[in-house]
Order: sequence, then C-alpha cells, then structure tokens
Amino acid sequence: MKRSEHLTKKLKTITVSDKSVSSLLKAMEGTGFQGKKLAQAVTLWERMVRDPSATIFMGYTGSLSTTGQWKMVTWLIEHHYIDVLVSTGANISEDIVEAMGFSYWQGSHLENDTKLFRDGLNRYYDVYGREDDYLKMTELIADFIVTLDEKYSYSSREFLHLFGLWLWKKGIKSIVADAAHEGVPIFCPAIADSPYGDAALVAKSRGFTLSIDGMKDYMEFMGMAPHVKDTGVVYVGGGVPKDFIQLFAVTGDLLFEDRKIPNRGKYLMRKGTDETYYPHKYAVQITTDSPQWGGLSGCTLEEAMSWGKIADSENHLTCYCEATIALPIITHALHERMRGKKRKGFNASRVFGQ
Repeated sequence: MKRSEHLTKKLKTITVSDKSVSSLLKAMEGTGFQGKKLAQAVTLWERMVRDPSATIFMGYTGSLSTTGQWKMVTWLIEHHYIDVLVSTGANISEDIVEAMGFSYWQGSHLENDTKLFRDGLNRYYDVYGREDDYLKMTELIADFIVTLDEKYSYSSREFLHLFGLWLWKKGIKSIVADAAHEGVPIFCPAIADSPYGDAALVAKSRGFTLSIDGMKDYMEFMGMAPHVKDTGVVYVGGGVPKDFIQLFAVTGDLLFEDRKIPNRGKYLMRKGTDETYYPHKYAVQITTDSPQWGGLSGCTLEEAMSWGKIADSENHLTCYCEATIALPIITHALHERMRGKKRKGFNASRVFGQ
C-alpha cells in the first residue's frame, strides 16, 4: 500500500520517568491536542528569546496577579524574555497588595458571597482578598499621584515608569517597580478601569487632578516602530492588551507621510491602499476563548493574517489552556532551557530616555 503523504511523523507515547519540566514538555511535543500546543509554545518562546533581532511584546490580561502569577512576570522582565508589557490595570496594581506585605487567600467559588461582602472580602473565583488591603494599595497609588505635575498630561507608560521608580525606592518590588528598574516599558491603554482609576479619584478628593492621555500613549507605543526590526508577541488572554499589540504591526506606518516606517526594511502591501504592513514574526496565544463568538480574545492568529498582523509562517500557535496552568509550566521550562541566562533585550532608553 502506498504511504500517505500525511503519515510522515509518528506520534510518540509518553512514558513515566524522572523528567524535568523541560524534558517532559519536549516529550509532549510528540503527542497531540493542547499538551502538544503547550509544549510547542515553550519552544517558540525560546526561539524568540534566542533571536537577537526580535523585540518581544507580552499582553497580560484579566486579574491573574491575584492568583499567584505575578512573580513569574517579574522574572520574565528581569531576564528580558519580554521587552514591552501591555497589561490590564488590575494585573499591575493587584500584585502591589502582596508586594506591600499583605496577602490573598485560597477560598471556594461556592462560598456565600453576601457573607463575604459583610466580612469585608472580595472574591476572585476561588481566591479571597481583603477590601481594606485593596484600599491601602489604592491609597498608596494616590500618595504617588499627588507627587506628580498637575499641569502635565502623562502617557500610561510615563506614569507607570515614574510610579515604578517610586515603588522601587520604597522597597515595594512589584511588576511596575521591576519594569522601571529594568528599563522595560509598560503600557496600560485602559488604565482607568482599575485601582489606578480609583486612586485618581482619591487624589482628586485631595485636590489633585491627574491627566493621562490615551492618544499620547498610542503615539508613544507606535513611535517604537522605527527602533525595532522583528517582533514577537505572547498573549496571555486577549482583550485590550492583545489588540493594542496587534495594531503595532499594521498602523505604525500612519505616523509617516509616505506610509513607510523608517529603518524597518521589509514590509507587505495590499490592494487599494498605500499602507505598509509589518506582521509579527512570532506569536504565541494562550486563551480559553473560542473564535466563533467574534471577540478578539478568541480570534485566531490565522484570522489576524488577513489584517497583516501575523506573518504567514510556522512561527505562530494558539494553545487553548487556562493561564494559571500554562504560565507556570512555560516559565519554569524557559528557566531550565535558558539556565537563568539574561537576554540583552530591547533598549527602551533609545526611545524614551528611561
């Protein structure tokens, strides 16, 4: 019988042995379903890290810092396995609760929520947080806000960089503090939808009005385009951070009258426009959302190719896995494979002077 052209790579069954996380994932690459995708995600992220021409963007969504994930993000920042972080406001504020010395608590999603409210607790699925700790974190942010220049309109990157330096001096080693110390820019395009918005209200009650300019944010973000060569993206979830990063591939050219980004070199064009497109060379998406509902969080990377956001290559994949499962496994495997080696990474000071 003639062998089918599809039957070229045999599946490899996993045997139980004393494997490291990294070697287990290597074995999982020979299997199927989402185990294979999770294993491939590590290999692809490692490929980005080892590519000296790649600038790596990470989208960090939801409220994952309350679930014990945030120190893995600081580890990625410290080793420059990500160069630019785009986050929800929740993820880069709720970690400050623990960085201040307070705690989150394991609980149950079946608890009586009315009782939790009366007891001063907020529930994050099966995690509890004390409202008074949350308010202390919010007041801390407000304490920083009132030190700023009320006449100046900040981008979220400027604001978070200054806040991170302020926290670092106080010994509060959170995500924004580590990023400021390491020179990794953080953008938070929906920053008001978080404790940062609440802190701005507190500052207002003290007579200080904070101004954060969303358009300035977008200009700064797209202004990085002439300073990068190739780009890689890692999406933990979707939402606004994912879309913000996706747009880096397709709208940065609008800053320039000839619709070409200086120093970027190779680009794509399409019928009917004079725009140029610079698709992300690498892409890893970790999501639990389905594409058929039309939301961006579940949008496939293949669909993104129709926009020019993702390169038509083998360097992209989607792993359908919950983030609190995937992120610990991926980061620990990266640690083993890279043996703690730090990467030079993107020099943000060339762009922002930070």
